[in-house]
Amino acid sequence: MNLRGDLTVTHSFENLPNKDILIKKLIEMIPQLQKRFQSEDDEEKEWLIQNCSNTLIIDFLQDSTVMMLHVIDAIGQLEPVNGTTISKQFGIPKGSVSKITRKLVQQQIIRTEYLPDNKKEVLFLTTPLGKEIFVLHQALHHQMNKGINRFLQRYNTDELLFLIQAFSDTLEASWVHSESVAEEELLNTGESLEAMKNDEMSQIVDMLNQLDTRNLKKAKAVLQAMFFTPFD
Repeated sequence: MNLRGDLTVTHSFENLPNKDILIKKLIEMIPQLQKRFQSEDDEEKEWLIQNCSNTLIIDFLQDSTVMMLHVIDAIGQLEPVNGTTISKQFGIPKGSVSKITRKLVQQQIIRTEYLPDNKKEVLFLTTPLGKEIFVLHQALHHQMNKGINRFLQRYNTDELLFLIQAFSDTLEASWVHSESVAEEELLNTGESLEAMKNDEMSQIVDMLNQLDTRNLKKAKAVLQAMFFTPFD
C-alpha cells in the first residue's frame, strides 16, 4: 500500500483513511524499518570492500563491526582525541570506546600518545592504515549523502517540513512513556478549560435567545462598548 500515493489522489476528506488505521500501518512498519537499517550496514560494508584495493584493509573490513568504523571515523575527524571526547561527541558508550580502541591499537589501525605533562590521558590517532580506512569511510558517507539527496528530491517543501518535524518529535519521544505527567496534566487542564468555555457559551446563547430584537441590539451595544472598544 503506497500511503503517499493514496493520499495524493484523494479528492475529499470522506475518502481519507481512518487515522487509527494509518497509525496501525505506521507501527507495523517500524520493525521493517529496523530490518532495513540493519541490512544497510551490510550494504555499506560491501561498498567499502568493493571500492578498496588494499588487501590489509579488506581483511580488516570483513571482520570489523559498524561501531569500530564509527570509532575510526571519530578519531580521523578529531585526532588527537581522547576516549571521553569520542564518547560525548558521537554518543558511543565509554566502555565500548575503551574496548574498541584497545582492539584497533592491536591491529595497528590507530596509535596512542600522551601529553608531555599528563601521562595518564591517552590520546588516539590514526596510523597510515587507519587514515586510509577513514578516507574510504568518508567516501562512503559522500556516496550515501548523494543517495539520500536523490531520495528526498521526490518530496515537495511542505512534505519535507513535515518530515523534519516528525523526525524532531521522534527524537524527543518515548515509546514506553508516551506522555509525561506534566503533559497529561496540561492535556487535562486544556480539556477542562474547553468544557468550561463551552458551558459558559451555551448559557450566554440561551440568555440571548430569550431577548427580542430590540433588546438584542442593546446587548450587542453593551458587549461592543465593554469588551471590543479600545481605550487609550
